[in-house]
Amino acid sequence: MNEPVLLLSGSGLPAWIWDEVRAGLDESAVAPRPTSPDAGPEAYAAAALAAVDWPRFTVVAHSVGGVVAQALLAAAPERITGVLGVSAAWPAPGRSFADALRVPQRWLLPLILRLAGTRPPEKQLRAGIGAGLPAQTVDRLVAEFTPESRQLFVTPAPVADGSPARRGYVRTTGDQELPLPVQDRAAAGLGGDFRRDLATGHLPMLEDPAGLLEVVREFLRPAA
Repeated sequence: MNEPVLLLSGSGLPAWIWDEVRAGLDESAVAPRPTSPDAGPEAYAAAALAAVDWPRFTVVAHSVGGVVAQALLAAAPERITGVLGVSAAWPAPGRSFADALRVPQRWLLPLILRLAGTRPPEKQLRAGIGAGLPAQTVDRLVAEFTPESRQLFVTPAPVADGSPARRGYVRTTGDQELPLPVQDRAAAGLGGDFRRDLATGHLPMLEDPAGLLEVVREFLRPAA
């Protein structure tokens, strides 16, 4: 039996996006959001840790969930045995999610969030996270998208130590939300030598759940 898996979702996404992947895992949970509208990465990490009682577990972090994974590593490094990023941001130490983006997005995002909030326009949601997905699924994602705290995107994640040793990254090569150059920088920052590509948009857990499940299972297998 593999160890439990804590799934960290991208911005605004409902827990059901992981259902097909979770069906193939021994034990898993989707991290909840904190209740505070001003929650930063540390509060997101605290909410995730409070939701599970596993002594040790693997983290699978999607998109902005990479910043939460960094905060988890700082808060409870002894409990986390591995981190797998899936099209995940991984800012440099002392940097925020916005800092991990390309210019000019890294300059524009904090201003946009301050003026317009953290829910993107519907057209942007459909073209970004909805790319490659059936229309019915996109409709449901748009209807159930939940705005996040602005602080999640602009507050630097706490600096974690070098553990865990087991780290890996999954690139989504058709991603309209997190371009490959950003993903490549994130993979380098996260470290580890486990690398896989999926030919999907930003939500491989919906577009190719079987493919993502196989990658997660492979990551969980003990080293030979």
